[in-house]
Parts: sequence; C-alpha cells; structure tokens
Amino acid sequence: MAREPDDDLTDAALVERVRDGDATAYRGLVEKYQTRVYHVIYGMVRNREDALDLSQETFVKAYRNLHGFRADSRFYTWLYRIAMNVAIDFTRRRARAPVSGLDEAVAARDADGTIAAVHHEGSPRKALERKELHGAILDAVEALPEQQRQIILLREVEGLSYKEIAEVLDVPEGTVMSRLYYARKKLQAELAHLR
Repeated sequence: MAREPDDDLTDAALVERVRDGDATAYRGLVEKYQTRVYHVIYGMVRNREDALDLSQETFVKAYRNLHGFRADSRFYTWLYRIAMNVAIDFTRRRARAPVSGLDEAVAARDADGTIAAVHHEGSPRKALERKELHGAILDAVEALPEQQRQIILLREVEGLSYKEIAEVLDVPEGTVMSRLYYARKKLQAELAHLR
C-alpha cells in the first residue's frame, strides 16, 4: 500500500521507500528539489519552456536510475549531476540543430523576465536599470564557457560548497576552485563597464 510522502523524512529515507516499491515517496523528493533543479537548468538553457521540460526529464531519469544511487553521496548532489548532464546534452543538440529565423534569446526574454515583482518597486527608471543590469549579468554568465557557467550557477546561484560542486561535476575540488576563479575573472571583465 502506498503511503503519503512525509515532510520530515530524509532524502535517504524517501529513496529507500521508493526502492521498496512506494512510488509516491518520490513526490517528496520532486517537491523538495524541483525549483532548485529548474533554476540550475534555466541558467544553462535560458528558456523557460525548455527548462521546464528538461527539469521533468531530469526527475524521470533520476527515478529510472534510482537503483544506481549510492547512499554514500547526497541525493541532491546526484540529482544535480543528472540535471547538469541533461542541460549539457540539450545545449549540444541545440548547437547542432539548424538555426531558425527566431532569435531564441529574444524569445526567452518576455516582458516579465525572471525579475520578481518586488524588484520593480520604485521609480520606472530604477526598474529599467535593474532589468538592464539583470540582463547584462545573464548575458555575461551565458557567454562563459560551459564548464565555467556550470560552476558559477552551482556556486553563486545554488550556494553549493566546493566539495558538493566537485561531486556534482565529478571533478577534483582544485578544478572547481580554478574554474570558479577564471569564471569570476571573466565576469568581472565583462561587467566592468557597468560601474
């Protein structure tokens, strides 16, 4: 008999329940991480619909491969690795696809953008400045090489530690620190004109 997911259960306990045949327990994991996974993927693909589709694909892949999850690592680290691989695969497929007449970057930036309503408080000039700054930052992050963009998103957006990022990307911590250093330098150079 399926049980309702319990908010107090740890990731490991939820994984065990799913492995024991309780498919509804997976909902607890999805609800816990869906927003964070979406934001990481959106940072890579910069398109809402694609990010939603890829987030769903991430959770489906994770569910199908849950038997391969080792309890000696953290579930979200394992899940983020899947999310990053899904996003990378998508961007590579998109890069090989023929270019249509539609500019994907323009289409992805609709009127409300990703700026929360609270940021639009104040004068119209301030709102425009914030929107322009936000756009410049997103453009600068998007211009980074893929590996550096991943590091920036995982560190600055998701707040993962160097160790956690190393686990997600399956690279040594020193590589994480090096990529992060160079990514920050490139972002500083790219955004220097905004001072």
